[in-house]
Amino acid sequence: MAVGARSGHEEPEDRPDRSGHAGSAGSAGSAGNASHAGSDGDTPDGGGKAMKKPRSFWKELPLLIVIALVLALLIKTFLVQAFSIPSDSMQNTLQRGDRVLVDKLTPWFGSEPERGEVVVFHDPGGWLDDTQEVHPNVVQKFLSFIGLMPSAEEKDLIKRVIAIGGDTVECRENGPVVVNGKPLDEQSFIFPGNTACNDEPFGPIKVPEGRIWVMGDHRQDSRDSRYHQELPGNGTVSNDEVVGRAFVVAWPISRWATLPIPKTFDQPGLNAAMAVAPGAIGIAGAVPIVLWRRRVRLS
Repeated sequence: MAVGARSGHEEPEDRPDRSGHAGSAGSAGSAGNASHAGSDGDTPDGGGKAMKKPRSFWKELPLLIVIALVLALLIKTFLVQAFSIPSDSMQNTLQRGDRVLVDKLTPWFGSEPERGEVVVFHDPGGWLDDTQEVHPNVVQKFLSFIGLMPSAEEKDLIKRVIAIGGDTVECRENGPVVVNGKPLDEQSFIFPGNTACNDEPFGPIKVPEGRIWVMGDHRQDSRDSRYHQELPGNGTVSNDEVVGRAFVVAWPISRWATLPIPKTFDQPGLNAAMAVAPGAIGIAGAVPIVLWRRRVRLS
């Protein structure tokens, strides 16, 4: 009766000889193993090369730091940059001291600002002349340069895009902001208790192509497009001055939130005025031609 299972291959058994040692098969196997171990170089007297010791962490550290700094600089230049909110003009959407992350990638692919976006843009000229000059130290300048700290020297502003190139925008006293004949419902983002524009009514204003009309969410505490109509551009900002769209509040952690486009900017017909105008002109021009052809045929 079988008492154990064997593999499908019969192997010769090592039987002890008269002296009590294993047979030739075991000796050959041991000799083969010893030879193999020696050829790997794992033994002191092996014929192989000695294994190289890994480089010290402290020798690798400078290289790691350089790589990290280069990556941070590339990210800041082409992808994302942090900005600090210096004022209350965007309350309650953004609070003074918030750190926002700005998407700098999509403008490289031709993306332009859209209505409702919160954007960071360079001072078009004359908007920040009365602000206090900041003098950061060397460390702050370096961290700002590589994007690990918001810039303290650059004159940048952050506002919400209300109208884009080709739009007509206006706001009368006690009335809402109107874009292309459509009133905006701003209750979801305007500062509680503020009016749409009672402190500075405006318009109607036709926004030139390639430019935007911007306003702060805290209307009664925002020196936005309304207050710079005497400057070149009549209060509008060139798309070329836009750094990018702020898409998330990253710091402090308790304030973390995304910055979506409010639904009022997606309302039907907001673009209709822009689309109807060329069509109406075309129809108006076609009617005389049709009437003239009919007269020719009748005669």
